[in-house]
Amino acid sequence: MHDTPHHRTQALGLLLAFALSSSALLAQQAQPQADWPAWRGTDGTGSAREADPPIRWSETENIAWKIALPGHGKSTPIVVGSRLFLLAAEPGAEASAEELAARTLFEGQLTEAPSTKLRFHVLAFDRTNGKQLWQRTVAERLPVAGIHETNGYASFSPVADGERVYASFGSYGVHALDAQSGEVLWTHELGPQRLRRGWGEAGSPALRGDTLVVVADQEANSYIVALDARNGEVRWKRTRDEVSTWTTPLVVDGGGTTQVIVNGTNAVRSYSLASGEELWSCGGQTVNAIPSVVSDGALAFALSGYQGQAGAALRLDRRGDLKSLPDGIAWTFARGTPYVPSPLLAEGRLYFLAGNSGLLTCLDAKTGAVQLDRERLELASVYASPLFAGGRLYVVGRDGTTIVLRHGEKLEVLAVNALADGIDASPVAIGKTLYLRSDRQLYALRDEGR
Repeated sequence: MHDTPHHRTQALGLLLAFALSSSALLAQQAQPQADWPAWRGTDGTGSAREADPPIRWSETENIAWKIALPGHGKSTPIVVGSRLFLLAAEPGAEASAEELAARTLFEGQLTEAPSTKLRFHVLAFDRTNGKQLWQRTVAERLPVAGIHETNGYASFSPVADGERVYASFGSYGVHALDAQSGEVLWTHELGPQRLRRGWGEAGSPALRGDTLVVVADQEANSYIVALDARNGEVRWKRTRDEVSTWTTPLVVDGGGTTQVIVNGTNAVRSYSLASGEELWSCGGQTVNAIPSVVSDGALAFALSGYQGQAGAALRLDRRGDLKSLPDGIAWTFARGTPYVPSPLLAEGRLYFLAGNSGLLTCLDAKTGAVQLDRERLELASVYASPLFAGGRLYVVGRDGTTIVLRHGEKLEVLAVNALADGIDASPVAIGKTLYLRSDRQLYALRDEGR
């Protein structure tokens, strides 16, 4: 080929196009994590590797914005695009004598159901400035049961896919809303849920593609159901030999298929997302198996810590009863396991708290080798699940105190930050912002000087 001006121009054009496409690809890869579409993030591990939230804050420092929320709720916020979503519940109209007389209450409850109706809300905010975009009341119902003193009627977290946001309120319905307008698109009724001792409901839905998975573990007639996210129709439903668990299912690719893994008092179980077929199970968890399972795609890590301590790394490529297989369980650990907070999986390490305390343990996720053994953090009580962001650990106490740590050769406390309101919802990090939902407030924390 002769080196003509035309050929040189063509070659330069190709080089320029390649350079631009390569730069665009590198820029795309360098962009910070944009979404936190479910309770424990995109992959369910509680890790926001690309985020770099603030290290220090207080009621007078590094608060980008703070807004009051209606009613009460423990719902962790989620973020998709420029929008932040969360759930809340507040008292509504007084129930009539006829409505109270017609209400059927479960026996054996240690809590009292209120006589006032509750209004169940889904809320959307602009995540950059806290402006409320819409608030939709999806149900106003007379509660069928009471709640534990530390629970609420909006303890679930929503999930979203950009077009729709999905909110479960358990006994008060699963609802799909248009993410832009807040219009209710469909509602699926689960029916009244009978939870142990009337302690209330929790356990968020999980979403993969156009399949929404909801677990309804209760004292009788427990089940798991997969709904068509487009219209709320049932795709499959499977009964579960379970009692009340308050856990959130994990959807993960592993073992050659897409699995739905659910913790449970009687057993941890995996189901095919496509068909609902049970793939494997493993017994050995404790009563009230609340912590959600986390996974690296090869192993599933299941822990529980009420009236006992249990932890196991389960192989996703095995089938049947894993306890009966010689290699179904990679390792077990039964010390300092969590009651309410779910574990955190980050950088090949599995972090968890003992019970609801500030005692932090870290294991090598592949081997189960101990790296930290119940290191004491100055937190009296913890319900929120820990977060990994910016190479740091964020552990939030129920009194509103957050301890920020770095785990190198040893555990280093970087900051202890206090807010005025109690916090049970888990922290969320997007870019340079940390979102904390307290009992009555929603905080966006950002250090503009970093």
